[in-house]
Amino acid sequence: MKYSKTKGLVMIGSLRSAGLTTYMRQGKVVTRVSQSAERRSNTLAQFRQRQRMRHTLALWTTLRQCEPTFTQRATAYTNFMSLANRLPVVYVVRPLMEQASFLMPGLPVSDGVLPSIGQELAVVDGEAALVTSMRAGEADTEAELWLYCGEQRDEGPAPRVWFSKRRVSWLELSLVEGRYVLKDEAFADDMRGWALVMVKGGRCSSQGLVTRCRLYERFTTEEALRASAESYGGLTE
Repeated sequence: MKYSKTKGLVMIGSLRSAGLTTYMRQGKVVTRVSQSAERRSNTLAQFRQRQRMRHTLALWTTLRQCEPTFTQRATAYTNFMSLANRLPVVYVVRPLMEQASFLMPGLPVSDGVLPSIGQELAVVDGEAALVTSMRAGEADTEAELWLYCGEQRDEGPAPRVWFSKRRVSWLELSLVEGRYVLKDEAFADDMRGWALVMVKGGRCSSQGLVTRCRLYERFTTEEALRASAESYGGLTE
C-alpha cells in the first residue's frame, strides 16, 4: 500500500472481486485486468446479474447519445443503471452480447421530480396515437415536451436499439375526451417505442417507453439462457 500526496491512498495489488490489478510503473499507478488460470465462478445468480449489467451498459451506450434527462442520482449514468436494473434479463451468446440491446416496455428515458405522465398506444379517430393521462387544465405550457423514440433494429449479427428525441409543441397535441393526445402514424410501428417527457428548468418527469415490440422475449427463455451460459463456459454450482 502506498500513499501519494496528490492521489491519496493507493492500494497496490489485486482486486480479485473486480478483476483488476493495480501497480506502480515508473512512478505512475497502472491498472489492468487481472489474469488468472482459476475458473471464474459463474453461478446462475451471478450469470443473470452479469447479463443484466451487460445489457444495461449496451442500452446506455446508445441512449446517452440523445442526452436523456436523469436528475435523481449523482450522475445520469448511475440513475439510469439503477432504473434499468428492473428490466427483464436477456440472454445473448458471448460474441454478440456487447452489441445487442433490446426495446422493452418501461425502458427508462428520464427520472425527475415532476409528475409522471401516464401514456398508452392506441387508435384515436382512426389514427395511431400516443394517449396521455394529462387532462384539460393540467397543461403547463411553460414546460417543454420532449418525445423520446426507441427503434428496434434486427439487422446484422445482433439486434440493437437506437434512440432519438425531438421537441413537441403543445399545439401538436389534441384534446380527445378530455385527455391530451399526440397523433402520428409512426405510433403504429411495432418495432418502436415512445415516451413523452415534460421538462421545466432543471426538472423533468419520470418516464419509460411504451411499446408493442416483443422481440426481446425470444432472449428471455430457458433455451436462450442455456445457449448464452454455454458460450461463457457454462454455469458453476
